[in-house]
Amino acid sequence: MSSRLATAPSPTGSARPAGRRGLLNTVLGKQPIGSAFVTPYLVFLAAIFAYPLGFAVYMSFHDYFFTAPGTVVDRPFVGFDNYVTVLTDPAVRRSFVNVGIFLLINVPLTVVLSLGLANALNAAIRWRTFFRVSYYVPYVAASVAVVGVWLFLFNENGLVNTILGPLAPSPSWLVNSSLAMPTIAIYVTWKQLGFFILLYLAALQNVSKDLYEAASMDGAGRLKSFWNVTVPGVRPATTLVVLVATVTGANLFTEPYLLTGGGGPNGASASPVLVMYQKGIEQGNPDIGSAIGVLLVIGVLLIALIERRFVSRED
Repeated sequence: MSSRLATAPSPTGSARPAGRRGLLNTVLGKQPIGSAFVTPYLVFLAAIFAYPLGFAVYMSFHDYFFTAPGTVVDRPFVGFDNYVTVLTDPAVRRSFVNVGIFLLINVPLTVVLSLGLANALNAAIRWRTFFRVSYYVPYVAASVAVVGVWLFLFNENGLVNTILGPLAPSPSWLVNSSLAMPTIAIYVTWKQLGFFILLYLAALQNVSKDLYEAASMDGAGRLKSFWNVTVPGVRPATTLVVLVATVTGANLFTEPYLLTGGGGPNGASASPVLVMYQKGIEQGNPDIGSAIGVLLVIGVLLIALIERRFVSRED
C-alpha cells in the first residue's frame, strides 16, 4: 500500500512538467536538434515564398499601384474586381489557353523521351558517359545562347526551312500563330531533357535485375520487360517528373519572351507569367498582375493534384 502511494504521481508536482514536455514536443517535435537545423530553411521558405505569395493575395484584393518610396497613399479594398478584370481580359484568357497547349505537348513528351533515353543510356553501350553528358549540356547552357541557335534554325531562312523546302510552313514557325507555342514546347522539352533523364537514371538503379531475369524466363521480350518491369519500377520518378514539368511549364516566361519577342504573334505564344509581367511591371498594374499570379497558383495546384492522383495510383 505504501509503495503504491510513494510511486503515485503528485497532482501538483509531476503533471506540470509532463504538460510542459508535451507542449515542447508539439512545438519542437521529438528531436529539437533536428528542428533547429530545419529552422533556417523554414525562414528561407517564409521569406522567399510564403510572404510574397501572401502579399500578392493582398494586392489582388486592393487597388494597388506603385508609389515613390516612403509615400503613404490609400489603397482601398476592391474585393474581386481585379479578378473580374483578369477573367474578362481576352489576352489573359488566351495566355492560359496557350500554357495549356504547352503543357499538353511538353509534359507527355518529356516523360516519354526522358524515360526512353534513360533506359537506353542505362544499358551497357559504348560512349555511355559521353551521351549522358551530351544530353545534360543544353540544360545547363545559357538560355540566351541556346535561343540564338533555335532562332537560326527556325527562322524564315533557317536551316529547318531550307531542308524542308516547299514543305516549310508559311508564315514560319515562330511567327505562325498555330505553330509558335508547339515550337516553344518542343524547344523547352529538348532543353530540359537532360535533367529528367538524370532523375530516371537514378530511379532505374533501384529496379532489381532479378525482375528482368524473371520476365526473360517467362518469355517476355524487351518491349514487354520495359512495359511490365521498367515502367512500374520507376513510377515514383514518373510522378516527380510530371509534377516538376508541370510546375516549370506553368511558369513559362524566358522562352516566349526571347523566341517570339514577347509572346507574338499577336499573343499566340504569351504565357500567364509573361502577361503578368506585362500587366504588372510594364503597364504599372501590380494588382492585376497579382490576380493573374494567384489564379495561376490555384490552377497549377489543382492540375498537380489531379496528375499526382492519376500517375501514382496503384494498378
